[in-house]
Amino acid sequence: MKRFVILAVSIVLVSILFCPMAMSAPSMPDDLQMVQPDPSLPKELSAFFGKWEGATGNRQFFLIVEKIDEEKASLYTWRSGGPRVGSPGWRRVKAKVIKDGGKYKLQFAGTEGTAEFTLRGEHLDWFVHPSFTVGLTRVR
Repeated sequence: MKRFVILAVSIVLVSILFCPMAMSAPSMPDDLQMVQPDPSLPKELSAFFGKWEGATGNRQFFLIVEKIDEEKASLYTWRSGGPRVGSPGWRRVKAKVIKDGGKYKLQFAGTEGTAEFTLRGEHLDWFVHPSFTVGLTRVR
């Protein structure tokens, strides 16, 4: 019983020490300029604005929608390294705003294919045709 308790406490301590390092966000880009959406923008579109994070497997993903209007959005994307992926780091991209079937999407040409962001309630799906999908949650 004593060995079990020592093992359990050790696992908890290791988790506390190493999990925050594994899931810590990268430092923000130096030239980041968050611009609040115009109040007249539809709420379904202004909901994209802000910082998002997610993970799939052992890869982390971050998205910052720093500016958005009815035609385009200015984004920063970040993902950790992994198979078939270049070096990790921030990448600034311009996305098109698309309204498809009454729902808004942000879309741009990425290194692995067309990247698309769609809102699903309080979550954002990052889909890269045809490679992967990762769910993102808002960073508060």
